[in-house]
Amino acid sequence: MFLDTLLARNPALAAAATALHRRGDIPPDTYVMDLDAVESNAALLAAEADRLGLTLWFVVKQLGRNPELIRAIARHIPRYAAIDAPEARLLSACGARPGNLGHLVQIPRRALPALLAERPTAVTVYDLAGARAVADAAARTGRTQDVLVRLEGAPGAGYPGQEGGVPLTALPAFAAAAGRLSGIRIAGVTAFPCLLADPAGGVLRPTPNLALAVAARETLYGLGHRDLLLSAPSVSCMAALPLLAAAGATHAEPGHALTGTTPLHAADPHQPERPAYVYVTEVAHTLADGRPALFGGGFYPRARIDSALLPRTGTRLPVADAPPEHIDYHRLLAAPADPSAVRAGDTALLCFRTQIFVTRSTVAVVRGLSTGRGPRLTGLYDSRGRPL
Repeated sequence: MFLDTLLARNPALAAAATALHRRGDIPPDTYVMDLDAVESNAALLAAEADRLGLTLWFVVKQLGRNPELIRAIARHIPRYAAIDAPEARLLSACGARPGNLGHLVQIPRRALPALLAERPTAVTVYDLAGARAVADAAARTGRTQDVLVRLEGAPGAGYPGQEGGVPLTALPAFAAAAGRLSGIRIAGVTAFPCLLADPAGGVLRPTPNLALAVAARETLYGLGHRDLLLSAPSVSCMAALPLLAAAGATHAEPGHALTGTTPLHAADPHQPERPAYVYVTEVAHTLADGRPALFGGGFYPRARIDSALLPRTGTRLPVADAPPEHIDYHRLLAAPADPSAVRAGDTALLCFRTQIFVTRSTVAVVRGLSTGRGPRLTGLYDSRGRPL
């Protein structure tokens, strides 16, 4: 999906990743992350958000919750949106500050006391039971915790496994009941996804969820609530920030923008953010019909992978689709026209949309590519950010 953009915008990363694998410094099934590019992207996003009056909460699930990258991003975007409780704990341990907790995965009630002690800007709640759990935990600390109301998505405007939220029609009743809970204050609304990008045409469009969130905030204003936030995550890149500001959003949550891998970057290599990672694996074996098999472990079902580059010969081969029954042991390529173009042990480079936290991959961090002094491998980590 992003291989052409990577080779056009960050060829030094592709070369460095190839050299690291050939020397045996990294194993197959490794994401090589360009620390300089990630930090540069974070600085660009922070400056644009500041110009537009937006606040950013950064997201790292796609990065493998990596401590080096977290610290680099937090130098420019201090607060994070955590996908779940383990991520929140790691982000805070790395020195970042909590912004939004619980947006895509509710914080388990037994984890709330410790996480509320970190003083997050907001905790997202899906329903009255969730609001009551946050209120009870906050009341025991003597604090009032701001909460964001997660809205039930518009029909057809969400993803499987991410269902939940307060329907717009039920918002007045929810707000009345939540308003009677000591320990919380309704501080705003959020929905997901609020923007989507067409990877073929590169067009960025709001989803019906954005209008839903705007309407929900107006409903709460009409009920007497004040100073309301509107966080509108998904595709929170440089091109999206002006659209979000114009729609009335107060917050955005960049994730793939930090690595230059939103769908816009697949269609348009001239987007401001530079691609900052490449997936490295190797040829494991070749089938009798000539199709090479790559070592797997880091492939993601929604990755939209189209091809792999084999740097030894410069061969570019299509990547076979993976059916639902597929287990990520290997991934097949199309058979090359010249069988000698591929052999076992060859390095393979791919660049696609990922969520590293759901893989078993290694994450390698390199720095120095932006200076021209040559890359330096600064660490190897597992997909949950633990040093190897």
